[in-house]
Amino acid sequence: MAAKDYYKVLGVEKKTPEAEIKKAYKKLAFKYHPDKNPDDKKAEERFKEISEAYAVLSDKSKRAKYDQFGSSGFQQRYSQEDIFRGANLNDIFSEMGFGGGGGGDIFGQIFGGGGRSRRQSSSRMDDLFGGGGGSRGAKGQDLSLELTIDFMDAFNGCEKTVDYVHGNKKQGVKVKVPAGISSGQKLRLTGKGAPGPRGSQAGDMFFTIKVADHPVFKRDGNDVIIEQEIKISDAVFGTSLEIQTPHGNRKVKIPAGIQSGTKLRLKGLGMPHIGKKAAGHAYVRVAISIPKKLNDAQKKLFKKLAEEGC
Repeated sequence: MAAKDYYKVLGVEKKTPEAEIKKAYKKLAFKYHPDKNPDDKKAEERFKEISEAYAVLSDKSKRAKYDQFGSSGFQQRYSQEDIFRGANLNDIFSEMGFGGGGGGDIFGQIFGGGGRSRRQSSSRMDDLFGGGGGSRGAKGQDLSLELTIDFMDAFNGCEKTVDYVHGNKKQGVKVKVPAGISSGQKLRLTGKGAPGPRGSQAGDMFFTIKVADHPVFKRDGNDVIIEQEIKISDAVFGTSLEIQTPHGNRKVKIPAGIQSGTKLRLKGLGMPHIGKKAAGHAYVRVAISIPKKLNDAQKKLFKKLAEEGC
């Protein structure tokens, strides 16, 4: 389905609480429900639209992702199956007097009246939510794959050619990975899934991204943590070090008297925000290295320091 503003679809504000979102959906669902609008294609499309919006905004996790990535970004990461998974609509329709109770195939129950069989109801739901009319057949199967990329590929963005096997046939597809992507996020290639029956719309292809660990950099949201060991003397007197960052080496001043665990911020040198110019920050986290073995001269110096109360 095309990207859209779910808040506008339901006629609510972005800060509207969950209870008010449910209230708005019930009002619209009652108006546009297919049982009240038989053979009305416009009402069906409106019902489909508001149900999709409610399935997202009524789920705290999905709503947070929608607010984070925006309409287009959310649609790239969530298939239609993902959107409706876990959506508890049976109770709402029962409250409004549509369909049976609270179990089974949710949408089968929505269209289960009027003598239709469960199989016919499912077919009817495919027509509404599968992107194809009954005469054209349901949309083709979505395909889900995993794509592992290097840390720096996630940092810079990249294009990968992925080989896969479907229907006993080896195929390849190019995937553009945006800069700033993180593990667990999904990329959607519209129409790259399995062909639809009888020439209908093909399914989509979804890639779940896995970003490999980096030997130096650790990610924290859009920030990058860089662990840096320094000598005791450097911690006491301060120093200047060449530090490896995702943007290349940078000279970092270590102030005198720094404590172990202190983080020094390198502004704007973290991971990019997808689709934005701004980036996170890099943080150099200092760890003071304690020598495991000391020679006689060093032991004398530390004993002297201990006597001085250091």
